[in-house]
Formats: sequence, structure tokens, C-alpha cells
Amino acid sequence: MYIKARQELDIKVPGAKHQGVVALANVCEESTDQREDLTALVTRYGSRLFLLILDGVQDPHNLGACLRTAAAAGVHAVIAPKDRAVGVTSVVRKVASGAAETVPFLRVTNLARTLSELKQADVTLIGASGNSEKSLYDIEYKGAIAIIMGAEGQGIRRLTGEKCDALVSIPMASKVESVNVSVATGICLFEAVRQRRSVLMVDDKALNLKRQR
Repeated sequence: MYIKARQELDIKVPGAKHQGVVALANVCEESTDQREDLTALVTRYGSRLFLLILDGVQDPHNLGACLRTAAAAGVHAVIAPKDRAVGVTSVVRKVASGAAETVPFLRVTNLARTLSELKQADVTLIGASGNSEKSLYDIEYKGAIAIIMGAEGQGIRRLTGEKCDALVSIPMASKVESVNVSVATGICLFEAVRQRRSVLMVDDKALNLKRQR
């Protein structure tokens, strides 16, 4: 452990709000072959695959919060387009509080093509849209799924919505039209977690009964 004066830390990281702590770390490199990574994820997790897709999130604070929530929910990977979307920056890493180093983050050149490939792999695509009349609580989150969240203000793009197997909305109890994308991501992910955990508990119980016989 090295203790240095705040002035020395200010020099090492000019302009950063270091809060008295500075550490050196190896930054994870972005993958250069997303198709191979997606194939590996589908093969590894099968029907338990759980993905989060962010269609054009541009605020680094929102991306950091989404990554942190994804890690908490047990998401296997987060996917985002390379264009018109923020990547993993120092701000994202700080807000994510370690999740940027633990949750795979795949940036794809063509999101529509990636969605088509996921559909061919039997991954159900569920998009969040404020225009949908179907509540996120009205559908089942079974099997391999990808939850798709849209950009701040604009939501998911038209082509992205057309690729989805279902579009759902978060029911609002007041005149508030929407919530922040990171908040909406948490609501959607943990509804999926709640349902999928119940299914896994039933499956485990049935397996234990079979073993006892």
C-alpha cells in the first residue's frame, strides 16, 4: 500500500475525481469476433442464456448503471451497436463499480443482423417499448432470452422492434410517461429473474424427487 498526498494523485490523474484513491489495472480489450463470442455463449448456456441488448444508449452513466444491474441479475453478456452508442469509458467503469470487468460487453457492427442470428439460435427477443399495450408482467420469460432496451428518449429503433418476438411496456401508475433507461432495465431484468428462478426451483425439486425414487 502506498500513501501519497492528494496533490500527487491530482497530478497522476488530472481532472479526475479520484476521491483519494488511484489504482492501476489492466483494461479488458473488446472482442474482435462478436459472432464467435455469441456462438460460444449460445453453446455454453443453451436454454438458460440470458442477454441484455442496449439499442443505442449514449450516456456513459446509463451504460455503467445498466452493466452493474446486468451483473446483479446474472446476465451472461451485454450487447450494443458500435455506432451511435457509447462504449466502455472510464466514466462507465466507475459507475459500473466492477461490472465492466466481469460482464462480457460485445459491440456489434450490425445489430439487426445480430438479432436475426440470435433468433435462428432459438433466442427469444423481448423489447421494451413505451408504445406497447402489453405489460412486461403479461409474458413468460422462458428459455434462452434477450431483453432489449432502447436509447434515451427515442427507445428502440423501428427495425429493432420488428425483430422482436414480443414488445412490452412498464405499467405506470401516474402521469409520468417513462423512467430512466437504467431504471427500466432493472425492472425488466429482475422480472425475468423472478420468473426464471421460480422455474429453476420447480425443475430442481422435480430432479430431487426423481433421484429419491
